[in-house]
Amino acid sequence: MKKRVAVAMSGGVDSSVTAAVLKEDGYDVVGLTMKLWEYDNVGGNIENESSCCSIESINNARYVSEQIGIPHYTLSFTDVFEKKVINNFVEEYLNGRTPNPCILCNVKIKWETLLKKAVEIGADYFSTGHYARIEFENNRYILKKGKDANKDQSYALWGLTQNTLKKTILPLGEMTKEKVRKYAHSKGFKTAKVRESQEICFIPDNDYHRFLSEWTKSSGIKIKEGEIIAKDGTVLGHHKGYPFYTIGQRKKLGIAVGRPVYVYDIEPESNRIFVGNEEDLCNKGLIADNINIIALEKIEKPVKAVTKIRYNDCGTESVVYPVGNNEVRIIFDKKKKSITPGQSAVFYQDDKVIGGGVIKEKIDF
Repeated sequence: MKKRVAVAMSGGVDSSVTAAVLKEDGYDVVGLTMKLWEYDNVGGNIENESSCCSIESINNARYVSEQIGIPHYTLSFTDVFEKKVINNFVEEYLNGRTPNPCILCNVKIKWETLLKKAVEIGADYFSTGHYARIEFENNRYILKKGKDANKDQSYALWGLTQNTLKKTILPLGEMTKEKVRKYAHSKGFKTAKVRESQEICFIPDNDYHRFLSEWTKSSGIKIKEGEIIAKDGTVLGHHKGYPFYTIGQRKKLGIAVGRPVYVYDIEPESNRIFVGNEEDLCNKGLIADNINIIALEKIEKPVKAVTKIRYNDCGTESVVYPVGNNEVRIIFDKKKKSITPGQSAVFYQDDKVIGGGVIKEKIDF
């Protein structure tokens, strides 16, 4: 019997090609599209067809499924998405941190909730349009960077476990974006021309200030103004609410001091943000928690690795130290700029993901 693969189809070109390639490879393919968010005045404008969960994107996934001859189902996960992703997004900003909801969605929604549904319909494997590779080495499933360095998405998948990796197929890991586009055009897929969305999926207008304001207001949470403090303790002005700021921010601070200044710390307890020179953004290391180790069973001794602290970061040579309680301490060979609590630290050896975690705090010695 053919092995069944459930493909998470977003209505974009990548997941469309993923489904088609797997069908050509002889799998019994089923397309699954998630509806994650009920758009309203909090969600923002969703006229763009690339917006996640829009009617247009759901229709695109269905049209492509019909073209390649596979069944397609739309599943609503709005409640679990709000509980596990939206609430975390808001809470993190209220804690003075900058979250990455896409990474949390991958773990909690795609590879937990949707994968569970895939198994229920008899799927042997699960697949997405991510540009990353999975290989089996030394009795472990290993996550590796995609062959297309400009599109590699392994950073966003550091939370996948051995149990989920062994059920996952990522066909685009060996392909370039250019090749994917050409394939989609050759098949006449409508999605071949759909542009990539760069926004947070539930904030398609990319205005997270507006989203936070409306969400907290509807929840009865007040975001108050507070002080902007210089490194020497001088009050330089007032901010509109610390959740609206992030580490490294220079623009829209509402103050004029005659030189560029950057947010280098956020203190929710006192409702203050701290600004300084560019060098004040640089730190020697960080503590990360909620660790998931992929390439090793666990980290028992210091590991040399290249660590990325944001998606577009090229990475910096570092040493990863185990510190217990599901935490690691990462010390960089040279100071790292704009280490941001709430973001992910992912550590690599060559193209192999050793593991990752959520940045808890920045440190110096």
